[in-house]
Amino acid sequence: MAVLPIVLAADEDPILVTRANRVPRVDDAIRKLMDDMVETMIEAHGAGLAAPQVGVPLRVIVLKVDNQLYQVANPEMVRCEGEQTGVEGCLSVPGLIGDVTRCQRVVAKGLNRHGKEIRVKGDGLLARAIQHEVDHLDGILFTTKVIEGTLRSWDAADVDAEQLEGELVG
Repeated sequence: MAVLPIVLAADEDPILVTRANRVPRVDDAIRKLMDDMVETMIEAHGAGLAAPQVGVPLRVIVLKVDNQLYQVANPEMVRCEGEQTGVEGCLSVPGLIGDVTRCQRVVAKGLNRHGKEIRVKGDGLLARAIQHEVDHLDGILFTTKVIEGTLRSWDAADVDAEQLEGELVG
């Protein structure tokens, strides 16, 4: 496994604003990508990471919420219920956080690391992380969804940075 460089929005790389390609099949190369993404996400203290954030234009996400690891290829949202508003940040947009309204509960389907179809059900932070990472696959950065007037620098935020660390997504 390897820690991969994270693509930053400040670099204006078009990969962050371009829809990612479907994974044709989950093979050893995709499993290695997933493993490297997990290591990168953990090293960066994120709750999630999408393949475009490491320069790979494929529909692959990894998440780690409440010590549960998820690795999903070709994720698709199949259910979205309720509403929650919370603080988000992004590994590709370091130093900025903002309030984003998202679905409270979601169900996503996709393929696991063995190519088998799975469904991931989540609420709260897991639901937020799934939506944030799927947005990355569609070329959408969280900054485009931030409630007006709430985007702020990490240092200027009226929140304890250590408390936020486990709540910010990738």
